[in-house]
Amino acid sequence: MATKKRSAVVKIDIGISAGDRGRIAEGLSKLLADSYTLYLMTHNFHWNVTGPMFNTLHLMFMQQYTEQWNALDLIAERIRALGFPAPGTYREFVKFASIKEVAGVPKAMEMVRHLVAAQEATARTARSLFPMVDKADDQPTLDLLTQRLDVHEKTAWMLRSLLEE
Repeated sequence: MATKKRSAVVKIDIGISAGDRGRIAEGLSKLLADSYTLYLMTHNFHWNVTGPMFNTLHLMFMQQYTEQWNALDLIAERIRALGFPAPGTYREFVKFASIKEVAGVPKAMEMVRHLVAAQEATARTARSLFPMVDKADDQPTLDLLTQRLDVHEKTAWMLRSLLEE
């Protein structure tokens, strides 16, 4: 009778303790959930925007959701590099996300308001991880967080500019 082979657990020794890696991965899971929720909201608004600013917003939202889509992979791969599974289901994203879904199809400028709030929420999530990640001396995650924070703050500013009279 053949015995089943078990896959060996490979020890991770990158200079960050398992406990710190786990806490960072959990924080990045929250960032991934917010980022995915923001991506989905932006793509939804791209599909459904109407009104006098249709072309401007349709193209702007496409640029934003494309950038966001590419960022999802970076965040998930960092979680994996730390030795943990990345969340990848709606159930997990809802559990981790600080951003709530938008019901229905809002008017164009209301879409912009929702996106400002979601960009700012994602920025807050990224910013909240800095102390823990810095303490763990995790430079790759610090770099990722800095890049994401820059994008979310700049995008929120650009969206807010549309709301000014």
